[in-house]
Amino acid sequence: MRILLFVLSLVIFPMVAMADMKPEAMPGGRYTLDKTHASITWKVSHLGLSNYTARFTDFDIDLLFNGQDITSSKVKAKIDPTSIRTDYPKPEEKDFDKKLVEGKGWFNTSQFPSITFLSTSIEKTTDTTGKLNGNLTFLGVTKPITLDVTFNKALGNHPFKNKPALGFSATGTLKRSDFGMKTYIPSIGDDVQITIEAEFIHGE
Repeated sequence: MRILLFVLSLVIFPMVAMADMKPEAMPGGRYTLDKTHASITWKVSHLGLSNYTARFTDFDIDLLFNGQDITSSKVKAKIDPTSIRTDYPKPEEKDFDKKLVEGKGWFNTSQFPSITFLSTSIEKTTDTTGKLNGNLTFLGVTKPITLDVTFNKALGNHPFKNKPALGFSATGTLKRSDFGMKTYIPSIGDDVQITIEAEFIHGE
């Protein structure tokens, strides 16, 4: 009997640990980004032919979560713009990432070494969606931006971290000209589409 109970515990416990939890049932407090399961990508029109896609590989997001009142939660983020990755072919011949990083008409990181976001309010639109409003500081200019956020899932006990975990997806659009980046507009689009995928672990 003990052996049977032990075997059942091995089967049932992971299922319970990975069961979906409602946000209001999750513990409040600070959640830190699981950087191995997060991404920030952006797209911009290229001559109207395609949406050129690139990403940042070095960033951090902090979440101060209140499940009892989602709208009082807080988010702050910091991106290292030198971590741009475009997957431009043959970088040994033309280092396009470096051009974007250092270019005065592009990210100009010697003068502006970080991009930051600080939330100002959260609006709940459905049980699983909302709008995250905040101030984005980019190229020394601070402007309001709104991200459409989808709550993906909550785990009471992450099977590998053994801590509560939350997962979100977010999208938004900004005009780069609002921040002073006007290079090659309109051949290279003014509207920049942003997509964020993020998992957060409680208390790390």
